[in-house]
Amino acid sequence: MRTKTLTLAALTLAAGLSLTACQGGDDSAASTSNSGSSSQAGTSADSSASDGNASATGDDDSTATQSAEGSGNGQITTGACKTENLDFSTTNGMGEGMLTIRLKNTGGDACTLKGFPGVDLKSQDASGPLSAQRSDLDAPVVNLADGETTRFTLHYPPAEGSGAYVSAIEVTPPNETRSKALPVSLRLQIADGADQKVVVDPVGTGKQ
Repeated sequence: MRTKTLTLAALTLAAGLSLTACQGGDDSAASTSNSGSSSQAGTSADSSASDGNASATGDDDSTATQSAEGSGNGQITTGACKTENLDFSTTNGMGEGMLTIRLKNTGGDACTLKGFPGVDLKSQDASGPLSAQRSDLDAPVVNLADGETTRFTLHYPPAEGSGAYVSAIEVTPPNETRSKALPVSLRLQIADGADQKVVVDPVGTGKQ
């Protein structure tokens, strides 16, 4: 947002080891029996150890998998709302000299807005845009699910006579660089310091 300080008189709207035992000797029967027993015992022990290791490994993998799957805690991470995923509309505010701008999330996914929007006012009676000043209100965090709407308010000094006619405004959402042009029909007072009374509130403030 380009901030310009101008008077409205010249309005500028802007994340196995396997073991076998074998014995030799004269007593072949005893040797065979002992060897067989040792071999079977060794095989059985190795098999049990192998099964135990496999079982322990399987338990560790299962635990790790469950931990990874549960790390999100079911929460949805939202990113900043983009200009192209917002639908803009305007209505007259609650009082004279107030314009309400609504922002609707049409991107399909949840997104977040926080901060002041940029608002540039364009007049047929001036050579350039006038950038709205920021109010002193705190900016809340606004989480928008798909289809949800938020708003902000533009304050301006209404003309008591002919004034300067504003035919359009350009709105830039917080933390964005792309703007959206919206047609309006406003008449602003022409007087010294009147441009300082063109003020914008942060997104998410005011009556929803």
